[in-house]
Amino acid sequence: MNPADRKEIKWDKLDNTANVFPVIAGESMTNVYRISVTLQEEIKEELLQEALERVLPWFDVFRVRIRYGVFWYYFETNQKPAPRVKKEYRYPCQFISPNRNRNYLFRVNYYKNRINLEVFHVLTDGMGGITFLRELTYQYLRLSHPELREKLGDGLCSDTSLNREDSYLKNYRKSHKKGYKTARAFQVKGEKLRPLELGVMHGYMSIRELKQACKIYGVSINEYLVAAFLWSIYQECLHGAPSKRPISSCVPVNLRPYFNSITMKNFFVIVSAVFHPKKESYTFDEVVQIVAESLQSQINRENLENLFAYNVSNEKNFILRAVPLFIKNIAIRYVYHNSARANTTTVTNIGNVQVKEEYQSYIKDFRAMLSMSEGQNIKGTICSYLDTMVFTISSNLADTFVQRAFFRRLAEDGISVRIETNGVYDE
Repeated sequence: MNPADRKEIKWDKLDNTANVFPVIAGESMTNVYRISVTLQEEIKEELLQEALERVLPWFDVFRVRIRYGVFWYYFETNQKPAPRVKKEYRYPCQFISPNRNRNYLFRVNYYKNRINLEVFHVLTDGMGGITFLRELTYQYLRLSHPELREKLGDGLCSDTSLNREDSYLKNYRKSHKKGYKTARAFQVKGEKLRPLELGVMHGYMSIRELKQACKIYGVSINEYLVAAFLWSIYQECLHGAPSKRPISSCVPVNLRPYFNSITMKNFFVIVSAVFHPKKESYTFDEVVQIVAESLQSQINRENLENLFAYNVSNEKNFILRAVPLFIKNIAIRYVYHNSARANTTTVTNIGNVQVKEEYQSYIKDFRAMLSMSEGQNIKGTICSYLDTMVFTISSNLADTFVQRAFFRRLAEDGISVRIETNGVYDE
């Protein structure tokens, strides 16, 4: 049966991580991320709209609206037509107002040969976003190139997951440890861009050259790039001086490989890469080793399980479950604001995007970016496709000193970087 023919309305709980996003989201802190694919051809709006209308009915995780219950938020099947595809006309990662978007919590727009998927984090994380965008791209290419449709058919790929389990609850083991730290970290400050403006800088680099640099320091690509980002903040903001507060980065970790999950819902936790400059003039090599050790000590199944177990235990607490939603919201906001400034920035790695071989020649690259959040005025996102990696820095600050220092640091290690921006810094 074609999923578009289904008329029943389903209800679903938000996953454990998603519960915080409706409470804290707004125009200034949207909790929206963007994943983009660049094709070898100009996008035709009518074909992209048709592709979305064909793909959306398969994905129950995206085909929902949010509702407000007495005790919890919940999802309800959205029976309205797919949201309208539009040519990009504003800055990325802006707040998604359900009332102006047919009650959907994601949007699709395009610019020249690029398709942008923007997702309110309440729906899913980066892995879920990649899965949806990949199938949307495949469908678009089949509509644009009928020979692909004849060869490959018109359904979803056999390895595309539509699973909607709450993997947090499924893998929950009782724990009493508090998962996240709340001590304040160093903050990057400066003159801000105009309200709703977001400056974006993409750095394209060879994975081969990146691996060669990582080999020098004996660390992974993720550890190296996070360290280089913190190093740039240390050099440009602290000028190599000691600091009372640590420079710390949120590093989201995809939990699916650790717990054998294929869910389309959120399933990640945050660890923190911490570098606390307590003496004068650390070398870059020292910072790389400190950051690598910080991450390696946290990214293991036992610690990752503990991080989400604390949050799930609160959700399962019978007394807390009986507290009305408006009181829960007050508590969630308090806890969030108390812990939001515990990190200087966020660096997230979407990973290497794999596409079926038949589609590879039609696709140039994938990239991603994050919106700003409280206390974090600059963030980094890592995404790769084939032999190219893109490190995207999004910021609401007018100056680009950290960005320049970061890409200069990579160049010093023999990594050639091609820079592209969204034009904000040229104005």
